[in-house]
Amino acid sequence: MNLRSRLTRRARVTLIGVTAGGIAAAAIAVVPSLVDSDSSAPVTVAAQKETGYGPEPEADSKLVTQAGDLSTMSTATLSRDEMIKRARTWLTANNGGPVPYSMERVWKDGYRQDCSGFVSMALGLGKPGLNTVGLADSRNGVTARLGSVSQLKKGDLLIDYSTSDGDFRHVVIFEKWANASHSAYWGYEQRNKYGTTHRKLSYGIGSDNYDPFRPVKLGDGGGGGQLPSPGVSWPILQNGSKGADVRSAQQLLIGRGYALDADGVFGPKTRSAVIQFQKSRSLAADGVIGPNTWSKLIQTVRYGSSGQAVKAAQTQLNVYGYGLVADGAFGARTKSATVDFQKKHNLQADGIIGPQTWRALLGTR
Repeated sequence: MNLRSRLTRRARVTLIGVTAGGIAAAAIAVVPSLVDSDSSAPVTVAAQKETGYGPEPEADSKLVTQAGDLSTMSTATLSRDEMIKRARTWLTANNGGPVPYSMERVWKDGYRQDCSGFVSMALGLGKPGLNTVGLADSRNGVTARLGSVSQLKKGDLLIDYSTSDGDFRHVVIFEKWANASHSAYWGYEQRNKYGTTHRKLSYGIGSDNYDPFRPVKLGDGGGGGQLPSPGVSWPILQNGSKGADVRSAQQLLIGRGYALDADGVFGPKTRSAVIQFQKSRSLAADGVIGPNTWSKLIQTVRYGSSGQAVKAAQTQLNVYGYGLVADGAFGARTKSATVDFQKKHNLQADGIIGPQTWRALLGTR
């Protein structure tokens, strides 16, 4: 089905009207639904009732930041914690109470008082803020769509930007999972009647019109150079997975004291070791190596380091054709390969394999 046939009549009229007005195409952000509207309608309606959100300002409204006026985020190194801290300010900004919801007013800080204005504030975007569709539009350079909700991290967004359910759109800031089964999460949002809220939510992670997005200029909190490109994400490993990523994970687990063979096959022994490791780090003990487990499992290695973590790094570098001997000794050849890899992937070329370089090594292919 082509784009034109999937857009609602309202969206088509908006597209034609804005184009006719001479506004640059980047200023509009009509995006086709990625979910069949028939199957998602009941969940979407339920979410609308729960949030109380309604039609949002049009892309060409004076209350919406235009593409040509869009500033970058307040800092290229805005951390996830800092973004959440900014979001929390609206919980008490109104004389100790939440900022009231409005699509037609801006708060004292200059940001529109609806859901997308709230998120624009948290990210430090140009005032008065993008609308929801604008936040999801890759042409604005603010977010990149994630492959699945399993990749969500603190500060990521769940956005209902679809036109298949009419004018109703919403955006939520993801904070953390509320349970081990990932059936609920804690989030921040700006919603009608209530204003700014922080609560446990379940919509957005099932079969509905929400999709997960990552702000492209959020940092992970230091170490290992600049943030990799937004499409780079930690691999998900679980029972039955095979290959170099599994071998590297096994080597990292061996380095943590677990008795395993680094054979590149994720079987019962590897799963058992992962569960034990997750319990020791207060992680959800599901036996799946995802972003949270990777971030605790990796170790920063550099020239002069030795051991299983170095072997794991050498294993990953060899995936990219560096032909290293995986001997666990971080010498001149390993440093040279690391610097070359970092340069090719727009990372700080310091020869140190920290969190960002690990993430690029494991997730770039």
